[in-house]
Amino acid sequence: SLFGFQSDFCSLSHLVKLDLSKNRLQQLPLDFGRLVNLQHLDLLNNRLVTLPVSFAQLKNLKWLDLKDNPLDPVLAKVAGDCLDEKQCKQAAVKVLQHMRAIQSEQDRQRQQKLQAEREMEKKREAEQRAKEAQERELRKREKAEEKERRRREYDAQKAAKQEMEKKTKKETAQTRKSTSSSRPAQPPRHKPSWSRSVLRVLLLVLFCVLCTLAACKLTELQRQPLCVSVNTLYEDVVAALQNHKTLQNMLHQNSQ
Repeated sequence: SLFGFQSDFCSLSHLVKLDLSKNRLQQLPLDFGRLVNLQHLDLLNNRLVTLPVSFAQLKNLKWLDLKDNPLDPVLAKVAGDCLDEKQCKQAAVKVLQHMRAIQSEQDRQRQQKLQAEREMEKKREAEQRAKEAQERELRKREKAEEKERRRREYDAQKAAKQEMEKKTKKETAQTRKSTSSSRPAQPPRHKPSWSRSVLRVLLLVLFCVLCTLAACKLTELQRQPLCVSVNTLYEDVVAALQNHKTLQNMLHQNSQ
């Protein structure tokens, strides 16, 4: 069976002529193009609809018969009837050209797909880089906002502390003020002066003595017994003072 050993079969690259007619083949191996030396190929009366793209690699193919196969309409039109040698040769040339065009189109589509995949990959990488940059910027902004929030909290706590200290000082001052104003005013205390009191008493006594002496000397009371005693005492005191002055003068002269 061809398909049971297709890998080994397609490795027979030395084949030049191959007759696979009337085998009810529904498809050829995908690597059928490895038979690069094949020149004559008979596929008459099988069940083929299409040919593998690798068929385009059979560059040495000179003769081809695809009659009595349910071929794709486009492929059937390209292959023709192959009723004689000339038509079978033309079929080989036209089918190879057709398959090469299909191969080129598939290669182009494959390249476009690869290019699209590369562009998509680049786009994904760009989006990923943009996303990472956005995340970094977001983290940076969040970090800055967190720092600013902490600074505001610190300033608020500092201001509240200062306000509390100011309020406490004000309340303390008001308390001291109210305490001092609630105390009754006390008159200044003067320390007692015994010398002043004694002086006042002596002056009072002297005043009384002078008044009594004046009354006894100048009024009619001088004949009264009390005034007589007072006058006598006054004269004795005056005499004593005079004697004391005389004694002082004598002592002063003696000392000189």
